[in-house]
Amino acid sequence: MTKAFILGITASFFFAFTFVLNQQMNVSGGSWLWSSSLRYIFMLPILFIIMIIKNQLFDVLEDIIKKPIQWITWSTVGFGLFYAPLTLASIYGTSWLVAGTWQLTIIAGALLTPLFFKSIETENGILKIRSKIPKKSLLMCSIILLGIFLMQLQQAKNISALNAFLGTIPVVLAAVAYPLGNRKMIEVCGNKFSTFQRVFGMTLCSMPFWIIIATFGMLTVGMPNKGQVTQSLIVAVFSGIIATILFFKATDIVSSDTYKLAVVESTQSGEVVFTLLGGVFIFNDKTPTFISLIGILLVVIGMVLNSLIE
Repeated sequence: MTKAFILGITASFFFAFTFVLNQQMNVSGGSWLWSSSLRYIFMLPILFIIMIIKNQLFDVLEDIIKKPIQWITWSTVGFGLFYAPLTLASIYGTSWLVAGTWQLTIIAGALLTPLFFKSIETENGILKIRSKIPKKSLLMCSIILLGIFLMQLQQAKNISALNAFLGTIPVVLAAVAYPLGNRKMIEVCGNKFSTFQRVFGMTLCSMPFWIIIATFGMLTVGMPNKGQVTQSLIVAVFSGIIATILFFKATDIVSSDTYKLAVVESTQSGEVVFTLLGGVFIFNDKTPTFISLIGILLVVIGMVLNSLIE
């Protein structure tokens, strides 16, 4: 469990690049359509090369051919409906605010628990039992929710109610889609594939979605500029490859225990701190107010308490 927790925290550091660079691309005039699609378009050839080197390509492709609907559906949910809305949200708020609101995924992960089953070995063989919502974890998540509310409350004073709403709804969608798609793909894959194989398969099967997004971007805003292409490549490597691999590896370690899975998912609260530091000190983002800092502190406290409860 300790290893999974450390991997989750490390992943949150690399995930933070997503929020900071997405905001910078938006400020520089780059479209969210390209910011989102280019990440996965760049990820695919990198992962493909890794699969060739590790000699793990054909097993994944064979499984995708056997179960194309499951692969395409949950890959699109876990990657497409996660990242496109999250990138869209960068238009309406600072990087740390989007990262803070994104922590709703921790609560979403806990609430989604009853949709999944855990296997228990009995005298009569393996028995599947529907998982229950981890109530203690959900209680700690309420602290995180309070922190997010304080951040949004302060932000609402600076922007219109409509912009606050438009900035929150995409993040809520992303917060549900990411754990749902990830957990469903764990079920689809079972214990057959490595973390690299699962990420490659999901990237490949979400590609129809990204081609549609990129085509729409080409028709509406034209081609991306060089700066956006470069920053998207950085996001693809740091967040798309490194962070995703680390996080999926952490969830693989605890995949048989829904409580521990919820705890690992809570490590993503670290993104708030890393995004805040990166945004303020590197890109000169607007510094959070005292109320917003209290909100961020509550998010982090909620994450720590969630990791300690049994």
